[in-house]
Amino acid sequence: MMVVFNELRSVWSARALVWVLTRREVAARHAGTAVGVLWPYLQPLLTVAAYYLVFDVVFNMRLGENAPTRAVGAFLVVGALPWMGFCDAVQRGMNSLIDAGGLLHKNPLPPVLFVTRAVLASAVIYGPLMLLVALAYIPAHGLRPAVLALVPLLALQLLLCLVLAYVLAILAAALRDVAQLVGFLLSVGIYLSPILFPLSLFPERWRWVLWLNPMTGLVQGYQQVLLQGAWPPASVWWVSLAWLALLALLLNALVARSRDQLVDWL
Repeated sequence: MMVVFNELRSVWSARALVWVLTRREVAARHAGTAVGVLWPYLQPLLTVAAYYLVFDVVFNMRLGENAPTRAVGAFLVVGALPWMGFCDAVQRGMNSLIDAGGLLHKNPLPPVLFVTRAVLASAVIYGPLMLLVALAYIPAHGLRPAVLALVPLLALQLLLCLVLAYVLAILAAALRDVAQLVGFLLSVGIYLSPILFPLSLFPERWRWVLWLNPMTGLVQGYQQVLLQGAWPPASVWWVSLAWLALLALLLNALVARSRDQLVDWL
């Protein structure tokens, strides 16, 4: 695990540069748009607003008795927004080293800086949106202490995205097919997590399949906090930490093995 700690130390040592790169990354996402800096925020916000409008206002659809909330649209928003943030961070982080290949050939910069830039840029966009949604859901259950659980949940998601994106970035540099495979897995991953349906509606003997999605625990945590005003159960934390530890071990091995070849692959 020392390799991973060294990578984190590199990020911290170059934190000023990382912040500059992150700001440029965010600016690049809205360059040339009519609404400017609002555009990266409007896209996901309009998407979840459409969920609420269609399912809760137009069709007035309702979930079963065991669901965290009866309103379908309100249920979808809580899971879909962090999932969109996860997909955005992982995909952009996975492609970050390939995109920065020319720069890495000319400058001996730590590759982890470019993965961190991509993931932080997604966090700068989706983090405030999650807090905005939290403010919208607070009146449903009051301002309870459980709302504070959003801080470690968001921190866990950020770390999970960073480690997973770095793992995939190294694999994508070695094998370009990885990007296509991961894109497919992300497109179907929403169906293998309790985002479109409550966990209680999934057949009990097959629920273990949902835990193969690293976002399942975090989505459950967001649902507990925002829909029920309750502190997430221990399973949310243990599963999320287990995923983080497993990915960190994998990253440690990949960085150690690819250190002398990574730039050549790019």
